[in-house]
Amino acid sequence: MSDSEYLSRAEAVLASIERAVDDIEADIELERSGNVLTLEFENKSKIIVNLQPPMREIWIAAKAGGFHYRFLDGEWRDTRGSTEFFSALSEYATQQAGEPVSFTPDA
Repeated sequence: MSDSEYLSRAEAVLASIERAVDDIEADIELERSGNVLTLEFENKSKIIVNLQPPMREIWIAAKAGGFHYRFLDGEWRDTRGSTEFFSALSEYATQQAGEPVSFTPDA
């Protein structure tokens, strides 16, 4: 994958998350600073999603730990466990929000 393809795909992920937060019923504050999204929950816990262009990865830092995702076979997959990015983000956000939270890629 070229650098420009990585950036296009990774930026689309951040944009999907930004749009989804507007529709989620849970109390989540979103802040974006460059390639970093911070999701802050009502209990003040945070999930950080950031782009790592040199590695061509997207990283998630959550209470559950730190996770790295690469684009493989049309999806962003965890480099250690192959979990799909949006599924994992939904799980971590649900844990931290204390209520169901769902993120999906834009069609």
